[in-house]
Formats: sequence, structure tokens, C-alpha cells
Amino acid sequence: MNLKSYASPPGGLPPQTQLLSGRAVFKPAYAFIPKGVMTDIVTSALPHWKGERAWILARPLSGFAETFSQMIVELSPHGGSDRPESDPEAESVVFVTGGTLTLSLQGKQNTLLPGAYAYLPPGCDWTIRNHADPVARFHWIRKRYQRVEGIALPDPIVDHENDHAPVGMVDTDGAWATTRFVDPVDMRHDMHVNIVTIRPGAVIPFMETHVMEHGLYVLQGRGIYRLNEDWIEVEAGDFMWLRAFCPQACYATGSEPFRYLLYKDVNRLPRLSP
Repeated sequence: MNLKSYASPPGGLPPQTQLLSGRAVFKPAYAFIPKGVMTDIVTSALPHWKGERAWILARPLSGFAETFSQMIVELSPHGGSDRPESDPEAESVVFVTGGTLTLSLQGKQNTLLPGAYAYLPPGCDWTIRNHADPVARFHWIRKRYQRVEGIALPDPIVDHENDHAPVGMVDTDGAWATTRFVDPVDMRHDMHVNIVTIRPGAVIPFMETHVMEHGLYVLQGRGIYRLNEDWIEVEAGDFMWLRAFCPQACYATGSEPFRYLLYKDVNRLPRLSP
């Protein structure tokens, strides 16, 4: 029961007999996109991709969250792209949740299985393909890199969560832990994509209120999340999109670990103009 798993969108369409009682919420402080919303008809096609469809979960919106985009990309057999990124200033994280992908990074071939993580700095040469499976899925998180004079660009990274022991938060005995792919004090990085794991019955015991924006995709398990003034029950496959300073806390329910993929912007002075 405690083995790692990685949720994916259900696709398809609900039957005509289903009542209009979905859980989706969009408010000034946060958006909650449950897995049931991620059907076939809300997917997007991307330029220079083949055999692809994408559920776009977050993108910069003036007056809401402004630093990143996040999507789940599904590739059919032989699907992929030789020109995936059109913005030379965009950095990316790829996190695989299903199937097997071949990532060519600076001319080197890498096989990515579920749980694989890749950091792709701005301007790097990369391609991605599904050569092996009926369907492969991955999260693609993109951010416009914020350059700082005297600080070099980060290096590319190809990694896997199994190669990192979760780091327990202070005074929690590991009940609340974070798997980090990047050193938090490496100033070259202006975003982190981590995996947070909370054991059943454990909590984030205070209302976090901070400058970082968040994308949270639930990979496994169930929990109750406090977002601003609301309590929301969440489960594997759900997505939460939080503005800066949105109060947040949670506790894990169910019988397996509550795990989510977490984006946040870090390590930069706040911008004083757009």
C-alpha cells in the first residue's frame, strides 16, 4: 500500500447521466482543478509536437499567479517533439508519471521512467519522444528564467526521485518530508520542483502564508487542504494553483502516503515592475 504511484488524468468524458456536481473552484486566491475536469475535450495541441495532447493546468494570468505554466503532456506511440520549446528564455522541468520517454539532452540520450525528473535550463538543446509505450505522460513546468548579473545559468539535470531520500521537516520525525532535486541554496536556480510526502494522519500544522506561488499536483493518496478560508478534500490526480500569500495548510487522510509535486519560485528579489 505504501509503494509510490503517480496519478494521471482520466481523459474520456462523463456519461450524460452524471449530475453537474463537480468539485472545481476558481477564486481570487487559488484555483482547484479536480481530476474529473481533465477530460478529452479540454486538451490542447502544441506547435511542433506530434502524437501529443496536453492538459494545461496553469499559465501566467495578470492579477493572479504570474510566474509559471504547468501542463500534463500525453504522448502516443512515436509522439514527441524535436522543437519542444519556442521561448529561448524559458527553463523547464519534466517529471514523468507514466510510460517510458527518451529525452535527448545536449546530444545525449536519456531513458525516463515514472518518477524521473529533468531540469532543462534556458537555451539548452533537447527533444523528447515516446518510443516504447502505448501512452507516456509527463508534467512540463515552464518558467521565464530570471537572470542575475554574476550568477551563471544552472546546469541540466537528469535524475529520479528514488535516488533521493526525503528530508524530514524539523520536529516531525519524517511524517512531513520533502524530496529535493536541487540544492535549496544554489542561487543559480530560481524555481524548485519538489515532491512533498505526508504520512497518513500527519499535518502541515500552521497556515503557511508566503511570497512563493505554487502548483500542487497530487501524485498519490488523499488529504484535506485549507486554501485561504476554505477546506477542500483532495485526492490523487487533483491540482491546486495558489497565488502568492494564499494561506495554506493540510492534513493527510486515507491509508497511504499523501504525495504531491510542488512548484515554487525562489531565490530572487521581488520584481518592482512587470
